[in-house]
Amino acid sequence: SPYRTVLRDNAVPTIFDLTSHLNNPHSRHRKRIKELSEDEIRTLKQQKIDDAFERKQATQESNENNEQNTVSEEGGEEQEEKAVPLTLEERENKDYLKSLFEILILMGKQNIPLDGHNVDELPEGIFTSDNFQALLEYRINGGDEVLRKRFEMTAVNLEYCSKTQQKQMLEICENCVREETLREVRDSHFFSIVTDEVVDIAGEEHLPVLVRFVDDSHNLREEFIGFLPYEADPEILAVKFHATITEKWGLNMEYCRGQAYIVSSGFASKMKVVATRLLEKYPQAVYTLCSSCALNVWLAKSVPVVGVSIALGTIEEVCCLFNQSPQLLVELDNTISALFQDNDEKGNELKKICRSHWTGRHDTFEVLVDLLQALVLCLDAVSSDFSVRWNNFIVGRAFVLSSALTDFDFIVTIVIMKNVLSFTRAFGKNLQGQTSDVFFAAGSLTAVLHSLNEVMENIEVYHEFWFEEATNLATKLDVQIKLPGKFLRAQQGNFDPDMTSENYYKEILSVPTIEHIIQELKDIFSEQHLKALKCLSLVPSVMGQLKFNTSEEHHADMFKNDLPNPDTLSAELHCWRIKWKHRGKDIELPATIYEALHLPDIKFFPNVYALLKVLCLLPVMKVENEKYGIGRKRLKAYLKNTLTGQRSSNLALLNINLDIKHDLDLMVDTYIKLYP
Repeated sequence: SPYRTVLRDNAVPTIFDLTSHLNNPHSRHRKRIKELSEDEIRTLKQQKIDDAFERKQATQESNENNEQNTVSEEGGEEQEEKAVPLTLEERENKDYLKSLFEILILMGKQNIPLDGHNVDELPEGIFTSDNFQALLEYRINGGDEVLRKRFEMTAVNLEYCSKTQQKQMLEICENCVREETLREVRDSHFFSIVTDEVVDIAGEEHLPVLVRFVDDSHNLREEFIGFLPYEADPEILAVKFHATITEKWGLNMEYCRGQAYIVSSGFASKMKVVATRLLEKYPQAVYTLCSSCALNVWLAKSVPVVGVSIALGTIEEVCCLFNQSPQLLVELDNTISALFQDNDEKGNELKKICRSHWTGRHDTFEVLVDLLQALVLCLDAVSSDFSVRWNNFIVGRAFVLSSALTDFDFIVTIVIMKNVLSFTRAFGKNLQGQTSDVFFAAGSLTAVLHSLNEVMENIEVYHEFWFEEATNLATKLDVQIKLPGKFLRAQQGNFDPDMTSENYYKEILSVPTIEHIIQELKDIFSEQHLKALKCLSLVPSVMGQLKFNTSEEHHADMFKNDLPNPDTLSAELHCWRIKWKHRGKDIELPATIYEALHLPDIKFFPNVYALLKVLCLLPVMKVENEKYGIGRKRLKAYLKNTLTGQRSSNLALLNINLDIKHDLDLMVDTYIKLYP
């Protein structure tokens, strides 16, 4: 409807009579809703098109400031202008473009790549349509008169729509679909930015970007909004990241309340530079962990030791190989059963773990150490089996991975990582637990750091125990205990005879790993971050566990400017505590921010409501309702189901956000305006 007047889902009934004026003769001249003519409706739509057009222009003219104000002013002026009726030729052209956009949107939603057959696959002189042209032809044959008139005199082997035009139209599709989400983000004011692991899109590295916000229905949502080309130089990446979010996507970073980066091994230090640069400009954009990534996995990926990165890559490859083949999993089950005959409970637990994505667990390295012998024996059996049971690919991968798992460097690395990360395992698990677990975890950080510092002070003793465990495991697998070949080759005869394997791994692995983890924990759990987590005592179930003796006002100072009535915060928090302390016997305390935000009377506590909204935006807080965090799952599904060479950043956005409404008229009019 052009009026956009609907009853809200959360509208509250009233006891007051608002219809008495209908019987009052003096109210005949009351204000009525104005019926809009077709021309006025077209004018309203034209204003929307101009807004989208001006936003596109803003990205090309980055030297202009306050672009959004200019857009709104110009849109207001053009609304007063009289819309010019379309000629027959213009109307036919719009209908034709609408058909093209419909096909592109269909291809995006159904994940159909633009290109069809590879040119190299076809004999010379043979012409074949790409997928876009094939769908065009199918639509023409299906009776689309607009397309038939347009192309009835066109040569058979001529492209109906050039690659350049396809790219232009796809960019407009992408921008219009993204704008629907961004409009909701701007309406909610506050948001957080989350990036996922760097991915390959048609041969180029890209960074997936997601945004968190609370919508009009009080639901925390995490939506995918696009890919950002990855830069090797972290300073350039930081500048482009900021420019894309603010200038291209039109978000005001002053309202950003959190940032988190899930990274692959080797990218952590670069993304940390991005986080630091944003924090310098926007101190309120708290740098946190992401709820979808286990703390120990995140810490392991950030360790600046090459051996750890190689070990993580090997673990992922092993997990991937076994998940590809149900037969291999059965073979592994049999091997586990044979090894754990005396401990069925442990064996059954490991079998269950093997059928999950165990590389993302808090205790990944612990699981791997327990599984290592079974994995090696299973892979050895497969690689030495010359029957037709296994194909050449599986046999080849089994041989390579078995060699990698039985390398002493790998064994020492996983044993040391297992022991170092055991100090943060319980802490990390609580961070992904219930709201009360997260609150109490924030208070246990000091103890975790104290334990790690104690290990650092007594590293000689701890490393001796860890190295002994690694040598025992290596002996069980008949692996020779030695210095890495790459280290010996690098010495070129200048080898120090006093350098033992134990000392080497202490200096190259144990010491830098512990130092790095201590520093990372201090950086990621800054004073601001911990203050924010202490505010989780606002959640009634946490209040109850603290016997309603809480003091959120001391920690809420950092959000003072985000509150509607900061002067009344103390009194309001007192009322909030009293409400739950003296509740009825049959009333349960809300256990999550999600439940608290959906209380019928939450708007009677405006400051509490504002605080809860900002707190749930922190990326460390999990999205309670899974259907609102589906953007990340769809992103993973798209990457898994689409070949690297066929991926498209434009089509990906349409596929991942397939349920977002789109305005074809807006797309057509924007295209006509941008490419007249």
